[in-house]
Amino acid sequence: MKNAVNREIPDELLVNGREVFQGSNYRDGIRYQKAAPKVRMRTSQLDSKVLPSIVDAIKAVEFKDGMTVSFHHHFRNGDYIVNMVMEEIVKMGFKDITIAASSLGTSHDPIAEYIEQGIVTGIQTSGIRGKMGEVVSFGKLKTPAILRSHGGRVRAIEQGEVHIDVAFIGAPTSDCYGNASGKGGKSDCGVLAYADVDAKYADNVVVITDTLVDFPNFPASIEAVDVDYVVVVDEIGDASKIASAAARFSRDPRDLLMAEYCAKVIEATPYFKQGFSFQTGAGGPSLAANRYLEPILRKHNITMSWICGGISAPAVDLLNKGLCECIVDTQDFDTVGVASVHTNPKHFEISTSQYASPSNKSAFVNKLDYVILAALEIDVDFNVNVITGSDGVLRGAPGGHPDTAAGAKCCIIVTPLLRGRMATVCDSVVTVTTPGECVDILVTDYGIAVNPKRPDLLEALQKTKLPLTTIEELRDIAYSIVGAPDPLPFKDRVVAILEARDGTILDVVREIEPLK
Repeated sequence: MKNAVNREIPDELLVNGREVFQGSNYRDGIRYQKAAPKVRMRTSQLDSKVLPSIVDAIKAVEFKDGMTVSFHHHFRNGDYIVNMVMEEIVKMGFKDITIAASSLGTSHDPIAEYIEQGIVTGIQTSGIRGKMGEVVSFGKLKTPAILRSHGGRVRAIEQGEVHIDVAFIGAPTSDCYGNASGKGGKSDCGVLAYADVDAKYADNVVVITDTLVDFPNFPASIEAVDVDYVVVVDEIGDASKIASAAARFSRDPRDLLMAEYCAKVIEATPYFKQGFSFQTGAGGPSLAANRYLEPILRKHNITMSWICGGISAPAVDLLNKGLCECIVDTQDFDTVGVASVHTNPKHFEISTSQYASPSNKSAFVNKLDYVILAALEIDVDFNVNVITGSDGVLRGAPGGHPDTAAGAKCCIIVTPLLRGRMATVCDSVVTVTTPGECVDILVTDYGIAVNPKRPDLLEALQKTKLPLTTIEELRDIAYSIVGAPDPLPFKDRVVAILEARDGTILDVVREIEPLK
């Protein structure tokens, strides 16, 4: 069956109430009963929840074959928790494990071997990269991986589609009862927003920390009322690896040109007024746009009401200069963001549900005026791919991309026209991550295209000197330079299902032949 972005979804996937994607607002207004975890009552006095080791915690939660375990990714490429826990689970002989993480990265390459051994048989995540992305793409995972946006993951857990047996939450600090924080300690990561839903909905919650502090550890990101056990280890992560190359301010002239275009687009569109709200993605041009906004804000003598999402130095700089009233934070992309959470009373931690879930009564993304996001590919229907590389291998993550694009009044995609010998503007993306109906403007180094569904924005930009063109013209320029891509050697088997944020099926990823 074809869905609303013209993707063929195999009938065998449409079971147990699963539906194909039928538009971003298809399920708006539905009512549902939230899921609830099993809770172990503690009515008697308890001095401490601290156990001697991860092995003791695995035994205490009565771990069994076939369980689903969850992790968060606030340490990004510096995370130690996933590998540490999975190594013990494997040593203890458990099998048929599903990993339901907020995201997985190259630091988790050892999990690829457990997939090939048939020990890990399910993956539910936002990001999947490195060796794990390769083994899944080459058909080694027993069941199709399920990929969700950050908001979509919260929705799936809250609605009971994902049931977490044990959540292992890495925390920079915790007290003996499990009041845990993203702040302080040896592995400060700032916030623990992604783990909030895991703590509230998992049957068993184990906090793993490398810094045990006095009770009570307040304010707590994760509250002791949700925690079963605490384990103290030597190190939970390397905070210096939180920042990736993609999340650093770019000095590439091409990136800076596109960043300047983005700032000027915002200035020319109708939502640019006192108190507008704003978010950027983690890509170089997206982050650089913050710097180009500053002189425009000063010129018009206006300030932003709030900045949200993953936070890094450019957003903190705007806050410290009084050009933004506050930051609402779900993840810190660098040490500047981490430090700001500690010191600035206008820098607030919020849960991922508050940030982006489509299944609660309100989310911050629905109040966004502007979001600037990156793309691996964008096609002539404005569909965006941030999941699969040009070789068809899983190398990325939806993250908050589909959530913010759907919620913002103006979604701006910024990407160079070419990456090496690959055209980023194409006839059809390899995988649809964010549907074109949610994308308003494309900014490239060769020009700016407005989605025909937004004639109001086109009219506004036509009053400027910005280099306007059509997305078809951008595709033609790209193909004239590097040629149209050859079809990828996909097989029939589905190795990953990409869910829209409402749980319907947006696209599938099929097994691909390894390069010879």
